[in-house]
Amino acid sequence: MMQLAKNSIGTGDRFGHQAKAQLRAVMGAGDCGIDLVPVWNKSNREHTFTGSEPAGVRQAADAAVRALGWDRPYYVDADHINIETVERFLGPSDFFTIDVAHFIGAVPERNAVEDFVRRHPELTGTIDVSGLTAPIRSTADSVTRIACKYLAAVQEAGRISRHIASRKGRDAFIAEVSMDETDTPQTPLEVLTILAAVADEHIRLQTLAPKFTGRFNKGVDYVGDIAQFTREFRDDLAMVAFSIERYGLPRNLKLSVHSGSDKFSIYRPIHDALGKTGAGVHLKTAGTSWLEELIGLAEGGGDGLDAVKYIYREAYQQSEALCQPYAAVIDIDVARLPHPDEMDQWNSDDIAAAIRHEPDCKAFDRNVRQLLHVGFKIAAKMGTRYTRLLDEYEPLISRNVTANLLKRHILPLWGQ
Repeated sequence: MMQLAKNSIGTGDRFGHQAKAQLRAVMGAGDCGIDLVPVWNKSNREHTFTGSEPAGVRQAADAAVRALGWDRPYYVDADHINIETVERFLGPSDFFTIDVAHFIGAVPERNAVEDFVRRHPELTGTIDVSGLTAPIRSTADSVTRIACKYLAAVQEAGRISRHIASRKGRDAFIAEVSMDETDTPQTPLEVLTILAAVADEHIRLQTLAPKFTGRFNKGVDYVGDIAQFTREFRDDLAMVAFSIERYGLPRNLKLSVHSGSDKFSIYRPIHDALGKTGAGVHLKTAGTSWLEELIGLAEGGGDGLDAVKYIYREAYQQSEALCQPYAAVIDIDVARLPHPDEMDQWNSDDIAAAIRHEPDCKAFDRNVRQLLHVGFKIAAKMGTRYTRLLDEYEPLISRNVTANLLKRHILPLWGQ
């Protein structure tokens, strides 16, 4: 079976130019004693917005690996696919993030819930799990309610997983199931019930993305109760470890943290929990490299700086349309955004400081950063005018991309 390493990082790249810079960050982690593998991810939605194809992600990853002499595993993730979108990813991808959010709460097949509860008497009563904050106390009614909410979603994940296996081979891909796009965080009993259902569906699950408390807004730090997140993360680790033994799930099954880039305030709790349990984690980052591209262009001045100002102006004018698809994962105070005429007066350092995610810097502007995060569609419409700039300013951009991933993400989460 293709087996994902204990620790892995998903690296997003809107325009397919930063694979080498991202891989340098992973190699830098190795120099620091951190055993980490890269997973290049791009969703169907992002391909649609930028006019790219999944094969391009594979080509960029393969080229980076060859250029830098990487001799360890690496993967290409079909990010947030469903049965309607999976087909175009089957050739180039070997990691599939199966998104069944639309099936959470859907009515399962007739008698499916009753059959599930009958098959799993171990889910009722008192369940004492090592590492759990408190023992689980459940009844058949509580398990039934959970199954009514999640069983159809897991069954759909099974259908998609079997479809992928029929085309690629059972051992030729890594499966992740995404359960994070729901209203409330899963309780330990819900996680256990989901994993029992995963086992029933014979999904060879290697990563699970649960819903955590708080907001995981794009491009900025975590917003929420860090103590509560810490409890939930540790409880989920405990349930994964328990389920591996109880249901025979893959021994490398681990948690996946979605929208994990820039969530600096929860890296230490994650780090400490991993250290205490010996577990691994998959951190999925997306969009942070695109923002580092803008920083590099701004620092370069000239046409690069002009392009950033143009992108901001267009994003400002189209903010409602750009933000709508991401409404649940951004929090922009539009009234506090600088007017484009004001930004036109800023120099390279001003703009770079506003975008760069250094929360203690007085010039950092989380509203500007979030708007530009969703503004990549403006750059996509620029076509070769934008991608030529990426080539022209490559040294500045790649330095920022590598440093951002290594120093702000990898070292705080996995370092000593």
